Amino acid sequence: MRIAALAGRLVLVGPDGTATDAATASDGRFGPDPMSAFADWDAFRAWAADVSDPGVTLDRAELGPPVPRPPQVFAIGVNYREHADEAGYPPNSLPVTFTKFPSSLTGPEATVTLPEGNVDWEVELVVAIGRGGHGIRREEAWQHVAGLTIGQDLSERVAQLEGTRPQFSLAKSHPGFSPTGPWLVTPDEFADPADLAISCALDGETLQDSRTSRMIYDIPELIFRLSAVVTLLPGDLIFTGTPSGIGNARTPKRFIHAGEVLTSEIEGIGSLTTRFA
Repeated sequence: MRIAALAGRLVLVGPDGTATDAATASDGRFGPDPMSAFADWDAFRAWAADVSDPGVTLDRAELGPPVPRPPQVFAIGVNYREHADEAGYPPNSLPVTFTKFPSSLTGPEATVTLPEGNVDWEVELVVAIGRGGHGIRREEAWQHVAGLTIGQDLSERVAQLEGTRPQFSLAKSHPGFSPTGPWLVTPDEFADPADLAISCALDGETLQDSRTSRMIYDIPELIFRLSAVVTLLPGDLIFTGTPSGIGNARTPKRFIHAGEVLTSEIEGIGSLTTRFA
């Protein structure tokens, strides 16, 4: 199953690229708000499995973030071995965890205005929680996942790294700094949801190219560790970290400029296109 936010409304996305309005098809059982799917994720999944209504042609320009108002947004740093090496983190260090504020979310066809400073790219697999919980066991973690989508953890490196207490969350939460989409894909749609090709390119030049199986802490481990401390809520998002190839680790360093286009892709999900002004 794939769900999306089309012109602000919850839709099911068919294999032919059409969109079926959930509120209309369910006779109001589920509301038009994309967040209504998470109010009772199990019931929504069961209903969606039997939907046969013909959809309408989907216009990507009208897609917003598939989870537009997550209760909590977690982000994991240096979660790929090659990226940890390029960032200078030692082996076996605990996963770096911070938050990206929900106001930074935008959709899969966004134009982002660059703030002052040095803006960098970080393509990431993003997990949406369907069933919340505290103290979730690792072996049960996938049962709590609603779906997977693509994200960019755009980062302004000057503010992020200056001072004795770096400002990860603020530097990564400017307007538009969390593009996600184009839709949320349930784990059963993948041959192996733990091993997906992930990449991004700036103006056609590939800058990151890896597989999600190279994570140091995989999705079950992240859910286990996060839920050991906090209560995960339906609709929460987890940005699971980025592979090597960021601009700040290059020699010379490279950052995003106005007029450039960033394309992010994950196998089995699709692509994000982010333009910069």
